[in-house]
Amino acid sequence: MAKKFKLLGEVELTKDLTLLLIIGGLYSLSVALSNTFVNIFLWKQTGEYVDIALYNLSIVVLQPLTFILAGRWAKKIDRVIVFRIGVSFLAIFYLTVLITGENAAKYLLMLGGLLGVGYGFYWLAYNVLTFEITEPETRDFFNGFLGILSSTGGMIGPIAAGFIITRFQKFTGYSIVFGLSLSLFALAVFLSFSIKRRPAKGKYCFTRIITERKHNKNWRLLTNATFVQGLREGTFAFMISVFVYISTGSEMALGTFGLINSGISFIAYFAVSRLLKKEHRKKSILIGGILLYAALLLIVWDLTFIKLLIYGGIIAIAYPLLLIPYSSTAYDVIGTGWQAAEMRIEYIVVREAFLNMGRILSILIFIFTVTWFNVEKSMPFLLLFLGTGHTMIYFFIRKVQIPEA
Repeated sequence: MAKKFKLLGEVELTKDLTLLLIIGGLYSLSVALSNTFVNIFLWKQTGEYVDIALYNLSIVVLQPLTFILAGRWAKKIDRVIVFRIGVSFLAIFYLTVLITGENAAKYLLMLGGLLGVGYGFYWLAYNVLTFEITEPETRDFFNGFLGILSSTGGMIGPIAAGFIITRFQKFTGYSIVFGLSLSLFALAVFLSFSIKRRPAKGKYCFTRIITERKHNKNWRLLTNATFVQGLREGTFAFMISVFVYISTGSEMALGTFGLINSGISFIAYFAVSRLLKKEHRKKSILIGGILLYAALLLIVWDLTFIKLLIYGGIIAIAYPLLLIPYSSTAYDVIGTGWQAAEMRIEYIVVREAFLNMGRILSILIFIFTVTWFNVEKSMPFLLLFLGTGHTMIYFFIRKVQIPEA
């Protein structure tokens, strides 16, 4: 019998919903411990913007390709198995980083590819399971509580990693941190065996759901919004951490940034999840998008660590305002789409493809800019351009009309 959970409103908390949240929390903690520091680990070995960009480009190229394959497997086999494959690949990534150590920069594309494959399998399965395990009335709770878990991991992870890394010479601290991440993913694999198997049947209609954009206005608007979302995410996913490290030269400072950002984010996710009403979703997306762009104006010129900390605080409030209603709207659009029950996997795969097309374009623009133009002069204009992505989400989502049940 499902238990009722009252922290974010009265919600039926089933076994699978609980497990999905716990695994999501473990994932968030592992990523918070290591992912930011992988970029710095590689930066310290190469010192080149292009190298870090190529590593991240390999991630976002392999991720959508893996999503397409994972979608087929989820339709033909079982999405819980696909989920386990994803978590296993993420564990393999950290194992490979540990093995290559100080030579990791020589294997940038391979490492990025492994991470992209892991992300592809993991997020395809996680999104499908979220869609199946949650209902329209529990999605804001799920997205909000997952945000709280992510923020908790984001508070603990970076500051713990920064502390460990700065206490050991050379790359020993990095090895310890990556080893911890490996252990967390191993635990996530173990827990996934308790999630009820969810086999699927039917044809895999990936191209049909792409063409559904022509017939379903809501779906076309959502995929367009997802593309511009990727435009910001592609470059900002790695550049902010590099900026923090460049401005301070300290991993501990990066941990401090993560702690402040996630601490504020924790409170914001809790508040938005508790207070946001369905009829105010679009307004919340607009406010979040405007705040994200306004925060960017702080750091594009005369970069300092204090400004970066203020930036981190502002975006910690802005992201919950944007992402909680945006994620819930996305699932509602999919849930009311053509043959949603049979084609939910395809909808999620196509959405991910559009997100990563935006990320790929973002990183390609970044690589072109830093290769052909003076970095110091061009970077502010590049960030101001790419940073419009999340703000533009509103101009698509505001036209989405979800039919009443």
